Amino acid sequence: MSKQEPVRIIVMGVSGSGKSTLAGALAQTLALVFIEGDDLHPTANIAKMQAGEPLDDADRLPWLQAISEQILTLPEGAVASCSALKKSYRDLLREQTGEPLYFICLTCDPAMIAARLQARHGHFMPASLHASQLASFENPQGEPATLMLSCDQPVSTMIAICKTWLEDQTGLSAITKTVPLPES
Repeated sequence: MSKQEPVRIIVMGVSGSGKSTLAGALAQTLALVFIEGDDLHPTANIAKMQAGEPLDDADRLPWLQAISEQILTLPEGAVASCSALKKSYRDLLREQTGEPLYFICLTCDPAMIAARLQARHGHFMPASLHASQLASFENPQGEPATLMLSCDQPVSTMIAICKTWLEDQTGLSAITKTVPLPES
């Protein structure tokens, strides 16, 4: 990345949409640090989700603050995965990290996501909470610096779309220090 303004990106969407996969690949491609949002959940949040209870706004506040703090510790910028389901959560992240903060919202057919969640093992978020995430989700279409992206595409295609969009958003054709990904 250029030594200009840091590029701060949140890859968002409901659980099972592929946030971590895309955020990790995008961070690698842009030579930025990847922040796994799930790793920043307080222990109480993880226990609550493991028990099949959806998180509420009060539960999510310290988690969102932890993500913001992590992003701010990285002077070049970062790519973080975070569900950011509600506009108020995205506004809080924008306020705490400063703008510009770029959001890439992964959308997908709910049945596809449900199938992904059923096939996922070893994650604290049970498939039974999928409906609560969909109910909480506030579509960010039309919000500033937000790309809507279908998650049913190959990762390499999504990366190419993200890079073009970020170059347009930042004015930096110097999203140049990129690392090619293996074909997926």
